[in-house]
Amino acid sequence: MIELYESQRAMRKMREAAMQRGVIAVLDVGTSKIACLVLRFDGTDRLAETDGIGAMAGQAGFRVIGAATTRSRGVRGGEIEAMQETERAIRTAIQAAQKMAGIRVDHVIACFAGAEPRSYGLAGALELEGQVVTEQDVSRVLSACDVPDYGTGREVLHAQPVNFALDYRSGLIDPRGQIGQTLSTDLHMLTVDATAIQNLVHCIKRCDLELAGMASSAYVSGISALVEDEQELGAACIDMGGGCAGISIFMKKHMIYADSVRIGGDHVTSDISMGLQIPTATAERIKTFYGGVVATGMDDREMIEIGGDTGDWHHDRRSVSRAELIGIMRPRVEEILEEVRARLDAAGFDHLPSQQIVITGGGSQIPGFDGLASRILGQQVRLGRPLRVHGLPQAATGAGFASAVGLCCFAANPQDEWWDFELPVDRYPARSLRRAVKWFKDNW
Repeated sequence: MIELYESQRAMRKMREAAMQRGVIAVLDVGTSKIACLVLRFDGTDRLAETDGIGAMAGQAGFRVIGAATTRSRGVRGGEIEAMQETERAIRTAIQAAQKMAGIRVDHVIACFAGAEPRSYGLAGALELEGQVVTEQDVSRVLSACDVPDYGTGREVLHAQPVNFALDYRSGLIDPRGQIGQTLSTDLHMLTVDATAIQNLVHCIKRCDLELAGMASSAYVSGISALVEDEQELGAACIDMGGGCAGISIFMKKHMIYADSVRIGGDHVTSDISMGLQIPTATAERIKTFYGGVVATGMDDREMIEIGGDTGDWHHDRRSVSRAELIGIMRPRVEEILEEVRARLDAAGFDHLPSQQIVITGGGSQIPGFDGLASRILGQQVRLGRPLRVHGLPQAATGAGFASAVGLCCFAANPQDEWWDFELPVDRYPARSLRRAVKWFKDNW
């Protein structure tokens, strides 16, 4: 279990360095856009707060002083495909955000979608030597969790305790200072494809930036789009991105499952492009202005000028009805939602006490999307916008910025760090320590 925390610890040191400067950037590396927000932390010591279970949003601690977005290049399905193009796009976004903030940024926390996430539920138990639970006991019970063989070419992205139990009392958030004989924990571990992480790390290094943390887009979108009650009682967040749809399920304020479907808004655009034989840029514009998934009688009469510049007058003067456009878009949106439903069923979502589903991300803004989603997913569905954070420009308050805003909250209060205590040296199992040191050298 110890090796899970080694990479987090390395990035934590970077984050501490950034906190001392008081400025850090968050970078949402998506398939359709790259968003960068520059955060300034006020004088309060944020790291001291994570000693207890701090506010989820941690909003008092920072304000956004710079924001920029640029069209993403070289990213497909949430993963980097063309290194130089992605590097250029990241540099563009960072430089524009730095210019607005009027300050240079050295450290970034990044989030990404895709990379084939897989969730694991781990359990660990420990007989207490003393009676009162100490930090050491928490550390030992976490290291007692039996890590499954998650295969070569995979890396742990998140490892978070989602529940503690002391004797017969379960559902404890923080067992420290309480008395009992047996301490047990349930831990959620998320692994992703190692190559996707290594490419992103390499790309950020090429941009002369230090990586101070990483997160899954599905996770941080859930942090910002789900209200506190939904996180507590149980809800799923569907982040409809350009290249993939991220799924995260929250319960008791913790993410307990994450997955992604490798179809997103860009696939809808390419369907329009092929169906109407028009360039992708025109298809994107038509989707944004006229798109929808529910046709009415009016849509047969509403004609959309396609336009074009091929030089063929008849080809360039074409128009289609809105009903035709909806007929192209709807099957793909239905396919995405059917896939999402299959993943939720596999995760056992229908056994949760609350069945709320929140849809966010740029792709969720298609008119009628929520109605179609509630029909296919068969649950209460609402559209989610990111929560308000100080200094966020109006342009960055839409659903497309859910993961960027969630990443701000993650930067202020990373859940992974609440339980990151040092183990006494004699408690380290020699084999896993050697493995951790080797892994640490290889990756960072």
